[in-house]
Amino acid sequence: MINMAVHQNLLRLKGFCMTPTERLLVYPFMANGSVASWLRDTHVITAVRGTIGHIAPEYLSTGKCTEKIDVFGYGVMLLELITGQRAFDLVRLANDEDVMLLDWVKGLLREKKLETLVNVDLKGSYLDVEVEQLIQVALLCTQSMPLERPKMSEVVRMLEGNGLAERWEECLKKDLFMQELNIAYNPNSDSIIADSTYNLCPDELSGPR
Repeated sequence: MINMAVHQNLLRLKGFCMTPTERLLVYPFMANGSVASWLRDTHVITAVRGTIGHIAPEYLSTGKCTEKIDVFGYGVMLLELITGQRAFDLVRLANDEDVMLLDWVKGLLREKKLETLVNVDLKGSYLDVEVEQLIQVALLCTQSMPLERPKMSEVVRMLEGNGLAERWEECLKKDLFMQELNIAYNPNSDSIIADSTYNLCPDELSGPR
């Protein structure tokens, strides 16, 4: 039965050998080894791998890979496309700015400097509403809680203009709740300290400028 299996991607059985102690199947010599040998003898890398600035916070802490880690990285990539900035850039540190692109973007949003976010090389050849929508999608993808990030199928629909407004509004409500909660537990705090590990959805993007 095995000998009858003929396919261009399969090695064809040459024969077999039977002894009182062994049962052997004879195949052509595999210079690179078999799939089974690679699965059994190749080692598993458990250390964190990724590009600085694109790595989701939960991956750094747990080392576990999930699809939501890829969603986070996609959100950072969107911000790179919008801003023309690197996800991690020490040049910003020299300018007394955040080295992490996500933190830098959130800082500008808190200061209501949306125009500063857009890549200067675009020279104004873009629609403000489209840029705002892209930023919204990017921030939804880079929320600190993995379960709150959309699936990539949802990201595609939002980029096509379906469901973004509702998802963004929901994010704003959660953010407002978190701010109120922070003030309740920290009554002497005048502001919220936000970085790439905090779920920030700035309401500056929720309406027209």
